[in-house]
Amino acid sequence: QVQLVESGGGLVQAGGSLRLSCVASGLRFNTYTMGWFRQAPGKEREFVAAITWTGGTTDYADSAKGRFTVSRDNAKNTVRLQMNSLKPEDTAVYYCAASRYLSESYYAINRYDYWGQGTQVTVSS
Repeated sequence: QVQLVESGGGLVQAGGSLRLSCVASGLRFNTYTMGWFRQAPGKEREFVAAITWTGGTTDYADSAKGRFTVSRDNAKNTVRLQMNSLKPEDTAVYYCAASRYLSESYYAINRYDYWGQGTQVTVSS
């Protein structure tokens, strides 16, 4: 049974930082591209960042570029999202997702096979 478990969310002031983690089990982690998505109240789920199975390629939404960094540790089955210079508009539930050998269209929600339960990030102004 595949499980993706996010952690690290919380309440932070604007300008602050958070580091999200997602630990995967039940799959061959080093064959999966991992993505981060977020969903704010009343809005559709949107792409934030992704990293390919080797870590050799990363991709970011425009809103994340220059502020967020995605990384992975295949030895620990973990993907992380370092978020700096947070803004109130970053407030959302953040989800990690997995897609085997995904090498394009990282933003496409329907390309991901497995999803975590999400972790809440709230940025106060």
